Amino acid sequence: MGLFEKRRARKFFIYVQDYDDNDPKSYEGLDLNKFTGLDACKLLQCRKYGLEDDTIDFIGHALALHSNDSYLDQPALGFIKRMKVKVSFVSYFHLCSTANESLARFQGGSPYIYPLYGLGELPQAFARLSAVYGGTYMLHKPECKVEFDADGKATGVTSEGETAKCKKVVCDPSYLPDKVKKVGKVARAICIMSHPIPDTNNSHSAQVILPQKQLGRKSDMYLFCCSYAHNVAPKGKYIAFVSAEAETDNPEVELKPGVDLLGPVEEIFYDTYDRYVPTNDHAADSCFISASYDPTTHFETTVNDVIEMYTKITGKVLDLSVDLSAASAASEE
Repeated sequence: MGLFEKRRARKFFIYVQDYDDNDPKSYEGLDLNKFTGLDACKLLQCRKYGLEDDTIDFIGHALALHSNDSYLDQPALGFIKRMKVKVSFVSYFHLCSTANESLARFQGGSPYIYPLYGLGELPQAFARLSAVYGGTYMLHKPECKVEFDADGKATGVTSEGETAKCKKVVCDPSYLPDKVKKVGKVARAICIMSHPIPDTNNSHSAQVILPQKQLGRKSDMYLFCCSYAHNVAPKGKYIAFVSAEAETDNPEVELKPGVDLLGPVEEIFYDTYDRYVPTNDHAADSCFISASYDPTTHFETTVNDVIEMYTKITGKVLDLSVDLSAASAASEE
């Protein structure tokens, strides 16, 4: 963005931050329930803020994290609310000393924080905590089969002749292929490099979102990079991923715009896999199936899926405002 475009974008971000459903003055004359996202963007360009097409693309895809342009046909209120969450988070992030201290621990100072030793550390942390509360783990069990009673309700999981009894089964689509449906396909490239992604301030972890319009696609493309700084690669090596919703049967050609942005690549591996969502009635069969991973690298869709599954499993709405450490200490007393 040029200097003047940054000033115009700042004015729009202030409007988003100040928008309040309960304060008509904050609407600035716009009824966001009556305007679609496209109408709102036209207003941003022509009447209100004079934002350029590329800036609107950036706001809609890199900040609001819409994976395609379908939001332009939906009420603008949803778009503004998504923006409000992101703008509020960024403001909080810059004010939070703990976050700044976390950034200082990693080389490059990237705001895209990736766990040391990779994403596998997240389920490991959950496993350790679960064990403290009496959970039992059997890892790498082959050919797991979900068992059902005469009424079609899950009763356990069998592997190598042993059956673990349970009242509920939580799994991904691969365990219950007859209870899911295919909704798409993901194309992915895994690249090994000896340098960070160019033009990312030499960041050891980075995310780049390429809006669909700029690629002539129906959905966005995502670049992600981590490195030896995260203990996921040998010294001096970087791992980059390029992913997108597959729109053809040729991932090499389809992902080329993203791969070209990486610079020299030493090794590259391509893969495509089907994407599934559950079709079962979890209340009837006690099976809680996650959706397949999509191409996104910001994990918003995965987090939303987990939150929805939590509600289905427990019957409660997850309250992330609760101080879990305080609640845990109180229960121990």
